[in-house]
Amino acid sequence: MKSTFRDLLSREKGKIENLAGDVLKSIFVLAISTFISYFFSRRGFREANIITVYILGVLITAIWTSKRAYSLVSSVISVLLFNFLFTEPRYTFNAYDAGHLATFLVMFIAAFITSSLAVRIKQQAMQSAETAYRTKILFETNQQLGMEQDIQGIISVTCGQLRKLLKRDIIFYEVQNNKLGKPAVFPYQEEDLPNYLSPEETKVARWVLEHNIHAGAATKTFPEAEFLYLSVRVGSDVFGVVGIAIGKSRPDSFEKSVMLSILGECALAMKNDKVSKERAAAALLAKNEQLRANLLRSISHDLRTPLTSISGNAGILLSSEESMDREKRRQLYEDIYDDSLWLINLVENLLSVTRIEDGTMKLRLNTELLEEIVHEAVKHVEKRSKEHSITVHFSDSLLLVKADARLIVQVLINLMDNAIKYTPAGSTIEVETRQKDGLAEVSVSDNGSGVSENAKAHIFEMFYTDATKAADSRRSLGLGLALCKSIITAHGGTIKVEDNQPHGARFVFTLPAKEVKLHE
Repeated sequence: MKSTFRDLLSREKGKIENLAGDVLKSIFVLAISTFISYFFSRRGFREANIITVYILGVLITAIWTSKRAYSLVSSVISVLLFNFLFTEPRYTFNAYDAGHLATFLVMFIAAFITSSLAVRIKQQAMQSAETAYRTKILFETNQQLGMEQDIQGIISVTCGQLRKLLKRDIIFYEVQNNKLGKPAVFPYQEEDLPNYLSPEETKVARWVLEHNIHAGAATKTFPEAEFLYLSVRVGSDVFGVVGIAIGKSRPDSFEKSVMLSILGECALAMKNDKVSKERAAAALLAKNEQLRANLLRSISHDLRTPLTSISGNAGILLSSEESMDREKRRQLYEDIYDDSLWLINLVENLLSVTRIEDGTMKLRLNTELLEEIVHEAVKHVEKRSKEHSITVHFSDSLLLVKADARLIVQVLINLMDNAIKYTPAGSTIEVETRQKDGLAEVSVSDNGSGVSENAKAHIFEMFYTDATKAADSRRSLGLGLALCKSIITAHGGTIKVEDNQPHGARFVFTLPAKEVKLHE
């Protein structure tokens, strides 16, 4: 109520100031017109010229003041002043010449018609300006809503434009799960609107949500409310309830039409945002379902071979261990060991892919010596394959990188496993490190059959496998290289595949290098 009283007092003060200003303007114009007319009279100008001066003064008064009453009063006073000062006998309201009565009447009618036309033109100009202003607001609303990407931005733009249009306080209740959310307050002048957030006002907003009909001030439903409440809706879907402070003056018909247009634009924007989020959620769900289906299909197919091998070898050992010679038993043990290591690597890749997909993979970045990372990876791979030769060439200078060592080791293991898998026994695999353009570059090369041009474009995609038959007759899940790309990208590096000379494939990735500082 305190805020309402202040607004009312401010409006009344403004009316008094406007009234006083218009009265002073009218008196000033009459005084100037009388002064000019007196000058013309002393110079011997005809009465018609003096009448024209007063008509011009009435016209200026009509343009300069806010209401038609001032020009009407000025018309009457102009006739009286002309009679009092410029007709015989002077300084009386009598007239010797009977024709002066007709002159007075014509002067008043001419002044009145002129002032009426001036007022009408002024009103039309003001209406045109208001129409252009409100149309501009509607156009701006459309543009600004089109640029917003979330609900809060849409609400802020809508209420800001309504406040600019109506010059009133605005409250917006977002509808969440068919319930009113926390109100967003957009005051026109006052910062504190406690009365507008009272339980009584909230009750009216809740009623509008339930019945999808406007209510509150200026309506027959809850007319005692401070705000007029309208639903922001598309059809039967209500996305919010907006409250508009009414006070003593109601919005005119044009303001109402623009206001409803803005609310309609807001409802469409909120619906589009909702549809967009539902599509994104559906796309994410479909992607996750596809990922799950691909994983299950690949796992069910590719786990069968190593598991069958492990269970078969274990069964042979259980039933015939005593009758086998030492070499045969050792071969079976090694087969079981190799297949189990393959399964462990597969599980590691699956876990890493899952963390990447759900966004839970966290990088533990530290300054690491690249040589130690390579040594750790080679040590793991050498245990798995004794039929390939792995050589390592390090840079002449020490290379420090900012990286998660555990993940980079996994990248190197995947790249070397890939080389082992797709090259025949006896092939050579080379790991090389160097510093290039301020980056640490690592390459894993083999002298196998290489990667086809078609495969190069897809080799880092998840679940993609080259048509080339793997050397160990075991098909890959197509996760290793995709995982490598995700890890290297997360580190801010790049990874690519190119042809090795004279034949084979060469995988190259980069990492941010750190400067080596030696302290004496």
